Amino acid sequence: MRITITGFPGSGKSTLGRGIAESLGLKHYSAGDFWRQIGKERGLSLMQIQELAKKDASIDEEVDKRTEELGRKEENFVMDGRLAWYFIPESIKIFVKIDLGIAAQRVFQDIKEGKKERSQETENKSLEQTMQNMEKRMQLDRKRWLRLYNVDYLDEKNYDIIVDTSKTGIPETRERVLKQIKQYLSGSKKGTGNKQAK
Repeated sequence: MRITITGFPGSGKSTLGRGIAESLGLKHYSAGDFWRQIGKERGLSLMQIQELAKKDASIDEEVDKRTEELGRKEENFVMDGRLAWYFIPESIKIFVKIDLGIAAQRVFQDIKEGKKERSQETENKSLEQTMQNMEKRMQLDRKRWLRLYNVDYLDEKNYDIIVDTSKTGIPETRERVLKQIKQYLSGSKKGTGNKQAK
């Protein structure tokens, strides 16, 4: 069972991915971890590595290579990443939406609390700056991937399950998504259409 999760920054996709993996007894991987690893290797923050990727195609290539290799080598896992659905096409594809204002609040709160996964986001000094950087990052990613692969990761037609975490917590969202995944498995409907998780 391969499950790929993508979506807006701050939507909780990594937390959701970990929860789904734990519930199903699967391994969890994250493209965000790949980006942070590369940034750390180069002594750059997440935003700086994103900016550099506009000019240095090798960064995207490295993240994409690791994602593609994972899809070839392993059978049962959950992977969250903006292009995981594209590089692991034989997967149940989940898209996580959120109101960007709410997402910025959650991300900035994580930064203030010193959450480890946000330790490289040093440029986010205020809530307003956090939201601006999130919007900028989404557009940078979108333009880059349209140019490199001619795919729009924000196009919901690419996904099998759509879920919005603006008004629900991750535990409730996880249960809704797990039900939808079970429907796919029982009906052999993997990768065949767009479903709104309810």
